[in-house]
Amino acid sequence: MPFPEPVHTIVDALLESYRKVGAVNHSGGANLPSMEAVSSLLDDLKNLVFPGFYETLEVDDPSVLPYSTAEHVFRVTKGLVTQISKAVKFTKTEGVNPEAVVFLLLKSIPGIREQLQDDVAAMLEGDPAAKSAEEVILAYPGVEAIVVYRLAHVLYEQQVPLIPRMMSELIHRRTGIDIHPGATIGRRFYIDHGTGIVIGETCVIGDEVKLYQGVTLGALSVKKAEVSKKRHPTIEDHVTIYAGATILGGETVIGRHSTIGGNVWLTQSVAASSIVSAKPQENLVAKRGHKVPDWTI
Repeated sequence: MPFPEPVHTIVDALLESYRKVGAVNHSGGANLPSMEAVSSLLDDLKNLVFPGFYETLEVDDPSVLPYSTAEHVFRVTKGLVTQISKAVKFTKTEGVNPEAVVFLLLKSIPGIREQLQDDVAAMLEGDPAAKSAEEVILAYPGVEAIVVYRLAHVLYEQQVPLIPRMMSELIHRRTGIDIHPGATIGRRFYIDHGTGIVIGETCVIGDEVKLYQGVTLGALSVKKAEVSKKRHPTIEDHVTIYAGATILGGETVIGRHSTIGGNVWLTQSVAASSIVSAKPQENLVAKRGHKVPDWTI
């Protein structure tokens, strides 16, 4: 079927847009890192963290695991160095050695696995519906989000540009959980359900913290010039924050052993061992034949 107008006019219009608007990843220039490549490398990293959980692999055979592990390590070493190098070149970031950063990340994985063991244990102990650690790793989106956060955080701390945010966004798309790689998160972190959780870049979260779905740990509106300041709240140890709660501001501190109820809005600090709840909505049920007052509609 013929096009209603010559195809070359469409091509010309697109080329003019590329010239005028930009946002073209030039093959001959400072290539941007590839989201597809980073996604594939993230799969390799996740398989190093939890062998056999994210791939078809018979880990019961002791002869297979060394080869599989080496394959993932080699792919990450080569591929991630390439992607970080592109990010460093494009952003003109100085002082970042891609090879050294990748080896540091790989050497950090045993320690990350110990942290994740605690995170999984917290979820298993805290959720009556969880039957085993294996179920938690396989089926709980919070675990996958925390895995990626702990990997991306290592790169963020080494001032790697672009790649940590790409990693966090990939898992955000998959789980609905948005954890900035710059956040500082302690041990035994428990995300229950998880959809809609947002954790900002300068957020500090202590040990034994539990978040339910829809929680926002965000920033008050700030100017771009204040980007280097702490903009997100501090959540101390042993805090539980229920669904839909919003806690904002860099000076806001939620004291240890506190409980924040669902749909609470906080922009000020809360002392230790506090219980904060929103005023329950009053449901008005009109009797049959009676008009419901306008203010309830």
